[in-house]
This record gives sequence, C-alpha cells and structure tokens, in this order.
Amino acid sequence: MTPTTDTGFSDLLPDEVANMLGRLEMLARRPKEGTINGRHTSPHKGFSVEFAEHRQYVAGDDLRNLDWRVYGKSDRYYIKQFIEETNMRVTLLVDASGSMDYRGDEAVAVGDTAHVSKFEYARYLAAALTYLLIRQQDAVGLVTFADGVKSYRRPAAKPSQIKVLLEELRQTSPGADTRCAETFHEIADRIPPRGLVVVISDLFDDAEEIKNALHHFRWKQHELVVFHLMAEEELTFPFQKFDEFKCLEVAGRRVNIDPATIRASYLERVQAHLKAMEIACGQMEADYVPVNTKIPVEQTLYSYFTDRKAGN
Repeated sequence: MTPTTDTGFSDLLPDEVANMLGRLEMLARRPKEGTINGRHTSPHKGFSVEFAEHRQYVAGDDLRNLDWRVYGKSDRYYIKQFIEETNMRVTLLVDASGSMDYRGDEAVAVGDTAHVSKFEYARYLAAALTYLLIRQQDAVGLVTFADGVKSYRRPAAKPSQIKVLLEELRQTSPGADTRCAETFHEIADRIPPRGLVVVISDLFDDAEEIKNALHHFRWKQHELVVFHLMAEEELTFPFQKFDEFKCLEVAGRRVNIDPATIRASYLERVQAHLKAMEIACGQMEADYVPVNTKIPVEQTLYSYFTDRKAGN
C-alpha cells in the first residue's frame, strides 16, 4: 500500500522532492519494535527469511523447522531460528521556537518563497521524511515544540497519516523561547522504546543540557538522527555596519550592535556549539547532519541518505 506522489500538499512537498524520494529508502541500523511485517530487523526471533541461530528442539515445536542436516551430523534435533522483520516507529521532533523564524538572504528559494526561514526549511525536511517513511510502510509521528510541546501526533503507518502530519506542519507557526532539552526529556518519557527519533532544530539551548537529553533517547534504545539547521548568516556573521538586532524569541527585545566588535567571539562560540553537538552525537552513535539553509532541501536529503547507505 504505497501513497502516490499527489499528496495535495505541493507547498510542503514539491513534486521534484517527492519524485526524488521515490528512489530512496531509510533502513534502521538497530533492531526496532514494530507492529507489522516490514523491512527492519526486529529484536525478536521468529521464522521469516534471515537465519539467526539454532536452538535445541523441545516438545511442541513445529517439525517443519527442524534442521535435518544438523541432525544427520550430530544425531540431535535442532530448530532453525530466523530474524523477524518489522516496520519502524519514527517520531519527528520539529523545532518551532522563535529563533527558527530567522530568514537569511542566502537561504534557498522554494516555490514562491524567495528565501525560506529555518522553520520553513524544517517543514520541508519533515514533510519529505514523512512521505518517504510512510511510503515504505513505517509508522511516523510528529512533535512540534518551542518552550514546550506545541503538538503531538502519535505514529501511524497508514497513507492518510501523510496528510494529517503535513496539515499539522502547515498550521504551525514559530514563536516563544527555545527549550530543547526539557522537551526532549518529556518526549523520551512519553514514546515507547526502540524507535527512531529525528530531531530537526537549530539547537539553540545549552549544549550540555541537550547532550543529556539526547542520552535519554539512547537510554530508551532509540536510534537518533539530528538535523542541525543553521542559516548562512548565523554561520558566517557577514554583517558590517552598526545596526539594531531584534530577538526573535523575546518580544520587544532589541540590541544595538557593532558587528566588528563581536564577530570573532560570536563565531568562536558558534563553532564551539556546533562541535559540541557533533561530538555528543558521535559519542552516542547518532547521525549528526549539519544543515545550511542555503542548500536545497533535496540535495541535503540525497547527501544524507547516500552517506547513511554507505555507512558513513
């Protein structure tokens, strides 16, 4: 049961992106709990296609699973066990805090939008992943958050879930403070273990607190993918003249700044934060994907899936 590329949400999932996704797949790297037969390894052993191990026969076992070759060599009865395959349960965490509303002049154009904001870019990523994962019969859920959880949609694998999640993304607007760590802890406590958690955020929070929160997901045996979104201007701070800078998370907060006096210290702190996030993800075997909003969404996704398939 595969949904078509006509989702009715071309503003969030352009045809060229949907068509590109038709050539990709996302396989789990670790055993996953699921509810239907699929393409991902389950933590349980059953009798499907991939051989796992033998165990000694006990009364009541199906004789069709006896390994007669082993019996011929050892004169003992052994049952062949196989690895079950399952669908994957995925939760997308999309940052909808005020800082995600930043729209740099270098950001890529999508559709009628000349320069997308970080949040708009995040929506495109989330929409594409939703389409891809449900197309391969995985269950996908969505959390939008800022200073707490804004919305929570439980994972489902039915094709209609695409429209449910894309409509939720369409109706969400960025605003309020960033509290990534608190939200991650809350979600880690709410969702069942052994899933895939995909974070799409600029991660504007304390690095050590984010690291501890991500460890909470790993403790619950989730696989983690972190798309760390930044605008080109946030990475290079190209501003030259003395100007007024507006805070996107605290209403009415404005600061007059001479960029030349803070550029070096700003860039040093940004690079330190990016490196801290990369190291933290590496330590917990999570995929860390730095994303610059000047790069087209389809290019970002294609590069990530190519690297993932290659095992990088």
